Order: sequence, then structure tokens, then C-alpha cells
Amino acid sequence: MNKVLVIAVHPDDETLGCGGTLLKHLKTGDETHWLIATCMKKGKGFTAAEVSKRAGEIGKVRGLYGFKGVHQLGISTTTADTLPMSAIVSGLSSVIKKVRPDIVYLPFMCDPHSDHRILFQAACSCIKSFRYPFIRKALMMETLSETEFSPAVQNMAFVPNYFTDITPFFRKKLEIMRIYRSELSSHPFPRSERNIEALATLRGASSNCEYAEAFMLLKEIA
Repeated sequence: MNKVLVIAVHPDDETLGCGGTLLKHLKTGDETHWLIATCMKKGKGFTAAEVSKRAGEIGKVRGLYGFKGVHQLGISTTTADTLPMSAIVSGLSSVIKKVRPDIVYLPFMCDPHSDHRILFQAACSCIKSFRYPFIRKALMMETLSETEFSPAVQNMAFVPNYFTDITPFFRKKLEIMRIYRSELSSHPFPRSERNIEALATLRGASSNCEYAEAFMLLKEIA
């Protein structure tokens, strides 16, 4: 059994980036954990009703993935760039040391959203082998509405080198994504059901299966 930690900068990133993979981990008996870095806060652009609704969504999503733990850093969304990096690293490190994951899923380092980039940078400090020797594998996720908008230059492009066949789990991934109803819209909006299926189909075609999720492998210790 592996322990798995997904670092979701915002709730729904875990589903967009590796929802099928998380369901596959659950099926094989792995222990999964969900770290949510940011949150909605009343008085900071969100109403009490919106904050309550999001809490309900998180509860439903937790149940469907069977997460053993949900860990929240409580950073107000879109404000990660206003915080000391040391504070974010400390928060991440505390969760990682508590969970002691074998496998970690991270946001892509060049996602345009500043929250994504900063959380990736902080997470890099928390996957060093000499300080966190229990981490055996680290991968960057592909998150629709972010990753595909990275600058179209070679050193900032998402180039997948690791694929997970999620064919048996794809429909449930869509079912979970529908819980985040306010985050979905119709094509050509990036986070549409049509586009989620199109990306999974494309990644499946790259890896000889019906549906797949793609990652960039940062390290694997065999």
C-alpha cells in the first residue's frame, strides 16, 4: 500500500489534474490524502453563502474519493504571492511530515496562476530526499484552464512523460467534477465536460488507452 498526497492549490484542481488517478489509487487500496492550499474567505471577495457552499462541496468530494485526510493551509485565494515563502513552506512541510506520503502530486511549475506557481515552488522545498526520504515519487499535474495557457516557449511547456490509464474511472471523475458546478461552463470554456473528455481522450491516444491523465515525472526512487 502506498500513501498518496495531492496538493490542490484550489478545490477542483485535484479532480481536474488527477481525479481518475486518485480513484485508481483508492481501488488498489492506497491511502490517499488531500491538501487544499487556498480557500474562500468571507469579506475577501466571497459571501458567507459561497463559503458555506464550498465547504459542502469539499465534504462531498472527500467522500467520493475516500480521502483518509483533508488538510487545509487556509491561504486566501489569489494571495499566495503576498505571503512569505517560508510560511507556505512551513505549512506544507507540516502536512507532509504528518502524512509521510510515498507519492506526491503537484501543480505544474509554469501554470499562469500565481497561486499555482508559488505552491509549486514551496512544494519543491518539501520533496528533498534527504529531508523527506519517504517520498518515492513526485509528479506535476495538468490542470485545465491553467496548464494549457502556459507561455508557448520550450522551457515553460507541459511535456508529459508519465501517463495513467483512467478508463474505468473517467465517468466517476466527471461525476465528481459536477459537484463544483460553479467552476464548470459550456465549451469553449476550458473547464467544460466536453474539454475534460477531449483532454482525457488525447492523453489516452498518446498512451494506447481510451482515457488517460498525463503528468511530468519529477523524480522516482525505485
